[in-house]
Amino acid sequence: MKIYNTFTRQKEDFKTIDENKVRMYVCGPTVYDYMHIGNARPLVIFDTMRRYLRYLGNDVKYVVNFTDVDDKIINKAIKDKISTKEVTDKYIKAYMEDAKDLNLDEDQTIHPKATETIDDIIEFVKELVDKDCAYESDGDVYFDISKAKDYGHLSGKNIEDLREGASNRLDDKDKGKKRNPMDFTLWKATKKEGEISWDSPWGKGRPGWHIECSTMSKKILGETIDLHAGGEDLQFPHHENEIAQSETRSGKKFANYWMHNGMIQVDGTKMSKSLGNFFTLHDIKKEYDLMVVRFWLLSASYRLPINFTREIIEQAKNSLERLNNAKFRMDDLLEKASGNLKDEEKELVRELDNFENNFRKVMDDDLNTADALTVLFEISKFANTKLDENSSKEFVEKTRDLFIKLEDVLGIENRKKTDDSLDEDLINKLIEERKEAKKAKDFAKADQIRDKLSEMGILIKDTREGTKWELK
Repeated sequence: MKIYNTFTRQKEDFKTIDENKVRMYVCGPTVYDYMHIGNARPLVIFDTMRRYLRYLGNDVKYVVNFTDVDDKIINKAIKDKISTKEVTDKYIKAYMEDAKDLNLDEDQTIHPKATETIDDIIEFVKELVDKDCAYESDGDVYFDISKAKDYGHLSGKNIEDLREGASNRLDDKDKGKKRNPMDFTLWKATKKEGEISWDSPWGKGRPGWHIECSTMSKKILGETIDLHAGGEDLQFPHHENEIAQSETRSGKKFANYWMHNGMIQVDGTKMSKSLGNFFTLHDIKKEYDLMVVRFWLLSASYRLPINFTREIIEQAKNSLERLNNAKFRMDDLLEKASGNLKDEEKELVRELDNFENNFRKVMDDDLNTADALTVLFEISKFANTKLDENSSKEFVEKTRDLFIKLEDVLGIENRKKTDDSLDEDLINKLIEERKEAKKAKDFAKADQIRDKLSEMGILIKDTREGTKWELK
């Protein structure tokens, strides 16, 4: 498999440190609010990367952290007059609900929290101080950027431009505390009474954002990992600072490969709270199944910006429905089918191997999920045209199994709309009555039954395999 390595700005063969084992770290959310669609993109993309690496036969150790100590969390707690833990517990719970709806593989995901890694963070900072790569100033601890090798390489930033920009942003107080305007915070001294804090060699305080990820990655995955991933907005300063502090401390390469996804635009404009075009998954799923969101996120190259509009989401919904209908039709055929492959089916089965080969070919090319979806539509077309009530059970089964197998790599689930208040026995009874009415050429009665079902929110479709129904 080839991936685009942000660090080298080119596609490279993905080679792991240990054969068939992948250590992968994805920067997770700061849990002070509901996840928005921008948060969802890296989670879906890199969950899919993890799934594909497993499909290729790798054992993947996959980490997505929770940043559960941060200025935004503290401010949210003050605003809502609750503890910071109550804030983070609420939004971690909401995250897990959204993750389930997005079909993220949470059973195989490790979620460390910054607050549960404080001792390790303090030790990490202490080692940097002991190496004279960090220094204490009035209770704060800063990383000395002059000790970092090739700072700015990942993000392609010019260090002199960065120094000038950082200098212009510093207030007089910070100018007196930092040796270099680009030095960044490893440990923050407690500023207010009652603020969340921990004891440290430098007094009460809490960790800076960048040191949290470096420490959690080192603790769980080791000093050098195979793959680090996240949104392209994290390249600088977050990922740049992770590299600086991690490699200065260990003397080893922090990550062999870096992957970054493009940003989300809303109606062609950058999404932001200030512009009022900010959408949370919590709100979106009131109207759409989040599987539609997953499908939409996979429908474009992960490195390019992707546009969010109602029209585009509706298109994604309709496209996903086509895959769902193909899967449900195969389910129905399988229930009634019997027997082994017929002679005329044996040649058709060879086409299934071609589908899987094409799927692997496009996914091997830097996780090309858009073309992988195209392969799924080709299989669904194959199923709709080559499978019918006369097909052998083995033929239906082989086609359906491949379809499900490749959908699973992309994390796509075929979900039927459900409503616990529906009386399915009544629906089936009305469908049977309509069938009898049509047989008796009483089309007026058949139309009345269709209208009644429509009023109940039921859409019926007459197919070669009989009448099917679904929720509108």
